[in-house]
This record gives sequence, structure tokens and C-alpha cells, in this order.
Amino acid sequence: MLNLWYKNAVIYCVDVETFMDSNGDGIGDFGGLADRLDHVEALGATCIWLVPFYPTPNRDNGYDVTDFYAVDPRLGTLGDFVAFTHAAHDRGLRVIVDLVANHTSIDHPWFQEARQDPNSRYRDWYVWSKEKPENIHEGVVFPGVQDATWTYDEVAQAWYMHRFYPHQADLNIANPEVRAELEKVMGFWLQLGVSGFRLDAVPFLIEYRGVPEEERPKEDPHEYLDRMRDFVSWRRAEAMLLAEANITMDQVDEYFGPTGDRLHMIFNFMLNQHLFLALSRNDAEPIRRVMAQTPAIPPKSQWASFLRNHDELDLGRLSDAERGEAFAAFGPEPEMQAYERGIRRRLAPMLEGDDRRLKQAFSLMFALPGTPVLWYGDEIGMGEDLSLPERNSVRTPMQWADEPNAGFSNGSAGRLVRPVVSAGAFGYERVNVAAQRDLDGSMMSTVQRLARTRRACPEVGWGRCQVLDTNETSVLALRYDWEGETILILHNLADRTVEVRVALEGIERLRPLLCDQDDRAMHDASDPISLNPYGYRWLRAQGERR
Repeated sequence: MLNLWYKNAVIYCVDVETFMDSNGDGIGDFGGLADRLDHVEALGATCIWLVPFYPTPNRDNGYDVTDFYAVDPRLGTLGDFVAFTHAAHDRGLRVIVDLVANHTSIDHPWFQEARQDPNSRYRDWYVWSKEKPENIHEGVVFPGVQDATWTYDEVAQAWYMHRFYPHQADLNIANPEVRAELEKVMGFWLQLGVSGFRLDAVPFLIEYRGVPEEERPKEDPHEYLDRMRDFVSWRRAEAMLLAEANITMDQVDEYFGPTGDRLHMIFNFMLNQHLFLALSRNDAEPIRRVMAQTPAIPPKSQWASFLRNHDELDLGRLSDAERGEAFAAFGPEPEMQAYERGIRRRLAPMLEGDDRRLKQAFSLMFALPGTPVLWYGDEIGMGEDLSLPERNSVRTPMQWADEPNAGFSNGSAGRLVRPVVSAGAFGYERVNVAAQRDLDGSMMSTVQRLARTRRACPEVGWGRCQVLDTNETSVLALRYDWEGETILILHNLADRTVEVRVALEGIERLRPLLCDQDDRAMHDASDPISLNPYGYRWLRAQGERR
């Protein structure tokens, strides 16, 4: 039987180098991560996603890989990685890792040999052009900091393709040898106990840009994703693929596959961007709109829901006017923005530290169709450091306590991989794990309750979702049905109290599961439901009066 564990999971994303330092060198490591697994377990997460931890020059937070079969020495050894996965499994936590299959660092031995010897077997592992391509400025991913997608290499006497930075050369995925090597990479980490991969930049992975037409596979490029799925499933039946694919709704079938046998999970970027538009307007209409456009997905497939992650908040799918609204609300200053389309801030300062709005935002994430994905530190309301370049602003060390270096490291402050956030309302003296632990009503305790409630409501992960009509445009009303059980979840995005009625056919009463206010009484389903400003209610339906 298929193990679809990801359908009802809670995923916690960690950057090893900024989570916990165990040896005082100022850099987080696997020893420190293993030591703090109790925090992840207590939070209610069921799976840890690790951003790249491979050897790297570290020009792009580890996404410029120089060896796919090793651990960055700064973070530990392969033995430390295995010890960490063993400790995670002892706590019932699965581990998924980033697979950066689109490119390598130009410092990777493959690229170095390819540029030095045109007859090397690695030459065709990358995408080259002897002549200067006409479209070298087309398709730039990072406007303002990236000028082109082709760069001339003096040693190779040729141009090489890079969808991202010039120091990240694109692999030639059309080459069968490259595909075979990537399978070896996946097999290696699966053998070490991981439960799957977050696939980086999937649309770029399968576009074959710059590859001559006669060298491209004759099949639909999306079929390569079928092969990846088949491989991981054969090697480890429970393994899943979580795709970073900022796709439109008319592309959904191409990525999940018509029967759900392609990618297991996809981040729902469209819903994420419209969620923030809704928050900026205090109006649930943008969420309802994109959910109405979302096609049904196969039963084995799943969306991944998120608020913030390790990158910028990408608003590129909004219209110019809508993006302007979101910028005005959450990133009005130029230094808060990135790449003309995104915001490089963490969630808490974007919502001005308003506990009501923050808790509601987390409740929304847990309530939306799919599996929730948390970015480390957001559970305590960490802030960003805008003095750091680009996306590093949201990648500061975890704030564990009101101690030197926020309890992240006992080394000197000057050795830290990045400075801890120390000033203002989000400084570590005010915002840290120790201050919120076991404190009822804290941000962390609310996220813990939401995670427990979400895991106790498999209807959200497995069931059919309906957006219900209400008499208030600020209210998002979601009904989930599965295995004869029904969950009703309401959110009021307005800054005023509202009262709504929802039509619940076949439902007599509603039992509170989780609310922003103390509410333990059973409700008649026909009665109006009151919602506080930025309020939310999770209710389980009862079919008969007792």
C-alpha cells in the first residue's frame, strides 16, 4: 500500500548553518540541529526540510553546490548527518533535503574539467554556445543583481548558460548521463535515510533552454519528472518529491500528472501570493478567487501551503496594481523589496508585530488545502536584518534565548555566520524561544496548538474542500469533508467584529476545536457565528442532536 504520509504532515524548514552551533565556531551544524530536535518535535512538526548543506563556496546560501555526495565541512560530516537523521527518526520526524538539479557551482569539479577540456565527458553536462547567443539578457531571474543568462568563459572559449547567477552553471538535463548521475545522487541520500526531496527550480529544470533542438529528448519535457518519481519510489516506497514550481493553474496537470503519478507535492505559489493580497486588503476575496480557479488534483497529490520561506516573497503572479498594494502594505521601502517583484522581509515585521494578525495568518496557512510548511523562527515571530544583502535578510540565526548571540552560539559575535537580530521590537532580547516556551498565548504556543489541531483534522489533508458563501467579504469559510466527518474553518480578515451564517447541509451542531477566543460550548449550526477582528474558528460538525 502507498504511504501518503505527506498528506497530513507538518513540515519545518531549517537552514543548518543558522539554526544551532554546537562547537562555538559561529556556524550552525548538524550536532546543534540534533540537539534542538526537541523544539521541532514539541512544535508539532512531523518532517524537517533541510535547505542545501552540501560543500559550497556559499555565494548563494548553499545553492551553488560543489559536491552532491558530501556535507559542507563547516556543518559536520556524513557521520554527523546520519546521527542527526537517526535522532530525528527516533522522534518520529522524517527528513527531506534540497535537490539542486538545475545547476552546479562553477567551482564544481565537473564544470572545471568541462571548461578546460572540450573532449571531457563533462563538457556536454553543461549548456554551451560557441557563438554569443542573441538572447543573453532574456529570462533573468534576479533583476537588478543579474545582468544575463549567458556568460563567456575565457578558458572554455565558449558561452555557458545559467538561469541564475553567473557562478551557477546550468546542467544539461537533456543529457542521459546527467540524468543518470542525478539518480545516483538521489539514491545516495535515500540510502542515508531521507524521505524525499524538495526539487529546486523545477520549471527551469525541464525547459532545456539553450540546448539545440536536435539534442533534446523527443518526449514531453514533463515526462522527465515521471522518471524521477519512478526512481525515488522504487528506491524508497515512502519517498516524495516536493516541487518549487511557481506555476499557473492551467499548468497544474502537467506537474502533478493526470493521475497523480508525477510530482507528489507542489508549493502553491498562486495561493500564497493572493493570500498576502487578501491580508493587505483585509478582504478574503483574492483567496476565494484563486481557490475557485484551482483545479481538482489527484488523490495521491498534495499542495504545500506556506507563508514565508528562505527566499523573497514572490509577488510576480499578481497584477502590477495588486503587487503595488502588497508592496505598500508589507514592503513600502525600496530596501524591503527584491528583484522588482518580491519582498525580503519576515512575516512578523510585515504584519507590524500584531499578534492577532500573525496568529490568524498561521491559522490560515494551516487551514488552507494542502500541507503546511513553516520557516524556522517564524513560530516565535522573528524579524529580519535588512542590512544583509538580498535574501540573506531572512536567514539570520535562530533566536533561542536572551543570552549572548541569542543562544545560537557560544563563540564570539564576530565569528557568527550572520549577525543575530539584536535591535528593535524583534531583537533576540524580546523575541526568543525561551521567553515563549510554556507561555499560554505566546506566538509559539499558538503555532503548537495549530499544528496539533491540523494533525487531528485529517479532513484538511485528505478531504474535499468547499469555499462557502457568507454575508461578509472579509470572511473565508472553508468546509472539509472526509470519511463521514466535516470540519468548518472560519477566518475574519477585517479589523472589526463580524457575524456570519453559513449553510451547512446535514449538520446540526458545531463543536469548537480551536478559536482565537475561549469557546468550549456546542453551537447550533443554524445560529449566526461571531468572529472577532482578525478572528478565526475551527469547528467540527456533529450530525445529530444529543
